[in-house]
Amino acid sequence: MEIVSVSPVPVTGTESMRIALVAEFDGTDFSGFQLQPRDRSVQQVLEEAIFEVYGVRRRIFGCSRTDAGVHARMHVSHVDVPFSIPDDKIPLALNAHLPEDVCILRAATVASDFHARFDTIGKTYVYRIHNARIRPCIDRRNTAHVPGFLDIEAMRGAALHMVGTKDYTAFSARPDGDRVVNPIRTIRRVEVARFEGSEIIGITVEGESFLYNMVRIIAGTLVYVGQGKIPADRIEVLFEKRDRRLAGKTMPACGLTLESVKYSSEGYVSSPF
Repeated sequence: MEIVSVSPVPVTGTESMRIALVAEFDGTDFSGFQLQPRDRSVQQVLEEAIFEVYGVRRRIFGCSRTDAGVHARMHVSHVDVPFSIPDDKIPLALNAHLPEDVCILRAATVASDFHARFDTIGKTYVYRIHNARIRPCIDRRNTAHVPGFLDIEAMRGAALHMVGTKDYTAFSARPDGDRVVNPIRTIRRVEVARFEGSEIIGITVEGESFLYNMVRIIAGTLVYVGQGKIPADRIEVLFEKRDRRLAGKTMPACGLTLESVKYSSEGYVSSPF
């Protein structure tokens, strides 16, 4: 473990300053990002690292909750801290107190009203499928195994119908007791591609915001199209019927990764995004 020496600079004229953190994590052994009463979460280990470095208990706010088992290559959060550390030193200082399955890639001092969740203008997810007869070993933690032939061209054709501002009720699942939310969402891009020289198929979904399990259900629906269970030209019917039972299954969490988060350039003292 690398020990990082930092020289804190007290914040003057205010009680705290706000920093944004870009984290990467393997979600396999986490219950998700959000704090859970009895389960291990990404938020929990980040807040513990903040305490070790800054000596205060502070709440961290994330750009996305992410479900149990979902990974992230770029997850942004913000936290108010009592003193200043140079932005380039913050990742090293925090990583010295973080477990191996999560790390801080970059950090930035941001405006006091910056919010990691509410200031997002878009997120990109990639769902990875290991499409081979034999189940994966090395890739088992970040792909879902789907044996058998998948018609990539049919999946691409179906993906075109999923783009736009629409009612995505058929592509969402509502947790027990969760409040009803507006099902209208704007999806800018849905692409299906096989990684060159690989048995992995990637489904990329870019949008402004998402319903619960939405990307995993989109992926499951496209898999059904690839298997011939749902015709590609029937996707519009799913939007019209608004019936979850007509769409594909919810794919396993392990295949889903939050790849990137977009923000406007306003509000940053310095920005790593």
